[in-house]
Amino acid sequence: MPKMKTKSSAKKRFRVRPGGTVKRGHAFKRHILTKKSTKNKRHLRGTTAVHETNMGHIAQMLPMAGL
Repeated sequence: MPKMKTKSSAKKRFRVRPGGTVKRGHAFKRHILTKKSTKNKRHLRGTTAVHETNMGHIAQMLPMAGL
């Protein structure tokens, strides 16, 4: 059996919290910011939790995370 490997892109983008939820950064905050409103950019700051419907995909990409 080959070793189970973690997706390198996923380990850079997601962090597993102690309670078992996964935190992620917001999308749409990297470039073309001039046409976005200040309110929109402000609400994209910080992190948020991954939705429960996507947790199966995250668990496949991070097999060692224990999800």
